[in-house]
Amino acid sequence: MTTATVYTGIPARGAKARLRALAPPLAVVAGLGVCCAVVWAGDPTTPGGFLPVCPTKALFGIDCPGCGGMRMAYSLMHGDIPAALHYNAVSFVVVLLFVWSMVAWTTGRLRGRAVISWLHWRWTPLVFSVVFVVWFVIRNLPFAPFTALHV
Repeated sequence: MTTATVYTGIPARGAKARLRALAPPLAVVAGLGVCCAVVWAGDPTTPGGFLPVCPTKALFGIDCPGCGGMRMAYSLMHGDIPAALHYNAVSFVVVLLFVWSMVAWTTGRLRGRAVISWLHWRWTPLVFSVVFVVWFVIRNLPFAPFTALHV
C-alpha cells in the first residue's frame, strides 16, 4: 500500500478518489453526530442526567471557559440561539469557526490543495489564547453585569 500526500495539486476525480478524499472529514462528522446524539439524549439543561458535570465547576466552584458548552450545544441543536449564547457565547463562536474549518478542509481535500482558513492566520494562536483567558476571568467576576455570565 502506498501513502500519498493529500494536497497533491490534483483535484479528486472519480468516485474512488472522492471517497478517499472525503473519508476523514466524514469520519469527523460521524463522530460529532454520535456526540450530538448523546448530548440530545442526555439533555444537559435538566439537572440529574447521566452527562458529567464540569470537573472545574465541581472541584473549585468556578466556571471554566468551556462550562455550559454541552448546554450550548443542546440549545443550538434545538435552534434556540439566545439560550446557546447565554450558556457559552465563546463556544458558540468556536462552533462557527469549526464549521468554517471543516468546510475549508473538505474543500481542500477535494481540490487537492490547501484552502486557507482562520487556522492559517498569523495571529490566530495569540488571539485565541487571549480570548480564552479573558473569557475565563470575566465569567467568574462576582459583580454585575458579569454575574449574568455564570452558568
